[in-house]
Amino acid sequence: MEATHDHGHHESGSGFMKYVTTTNHKDIGSMYLWFSFVMFLTGGVMALTIRAELFQPGLQLVNPEFFNQMTTLHGLIMVFGAIMPAFVGFANWQIPMMIGAPDMAFPRMNNWSFWLLPPAAILLVMSLLVPGGSAGAGWTLYPPLTIQQGMGMDLVIFAIHILGMSSIMGSINIVTTILNMRAPGMTLMKMPLFVWTWLITAYLLIAVMPVLAGAVTMTLTDRHFDTHFFNPAGGGDPVLFQHIFWFFGHPEVYIIIIPAFGVISQVIPAFSRKPLFGYASMVYAT
Repeated sequence: MEATHDHGHHESGSGFMKYVTTTNHKDIGSMYLWFSFVMFLTGGVMALTIRAELFQPGLQLVNPEFFNQMTTLHGLIMVFGAIMPAFVGFANWQIPMMIGAPDMAFPRMNNWSFWLLPPAAILLVMSLLVPGGSAGAGWTLYPPLTIQQGMGMDLVIFAIHILGMSSIMGSINIVTTILNMRAPGMTLMKMPLFVWTWLITAYLLIAVMPVLAGAVTMTLTDRHFDTHFFNPAGGGDPVLFQHIFWFFGHPEVYIIIIPAFGVISQVIPAFSRKPLFGYASMVYAT
């Protein structure tokens, strides 16, 4: 009898707990998409601030330090808060249905992957409110600026750690789901192309997110524990950060665009009522 009250109207926020605890891949996909939309608006306000400042020569609206913080947070929020979660939202919604699976391989971890994102977003936005403001070094976070900045930089580093954990767990989930949960007869070369593009994207994420975590962790230890990875005075090299960062950064641009290729390869055949020309070629190219 108790079960009849599990999803009643007496829960906080009229079923808010349903979304906090859900393991349903469609609910989680929808939460990713809503989160992405909110972050898109947040990052968009920052972009408008940048463009408004640049509308005329000279100083208009904000001081240079805040402008740099806008540049940095706009980049991080759009990449990690808007673009990537949007594609993960589509992945959660579509992949189980496209391969005939009942849900993702690890539904509880799927929930955790999403709920790591709002705390990370809060850290990024809250970094503006601490003394000295947020990081002001661009989203690529090059030293030596990042070594010298205030506590807002530490909040940004922590946010990136959390975002990375979300991406890695989400990707493990996607890879496992695609490899182990296809319906009978759904061979790899019969999968919809969106599923293929996300399989490759998920492998890329697993490969490169730990490297970004390493780069920002080295920045953190340089800032607080005198490790001198990036400080020439201690035998370090700021260019070392660039080598480590772009081991993540270049694959990241493909992580962003490959699911988009998958969407295009899905949508064009559907609406042209014509099967994709060169399915195998597209798979191998991916």
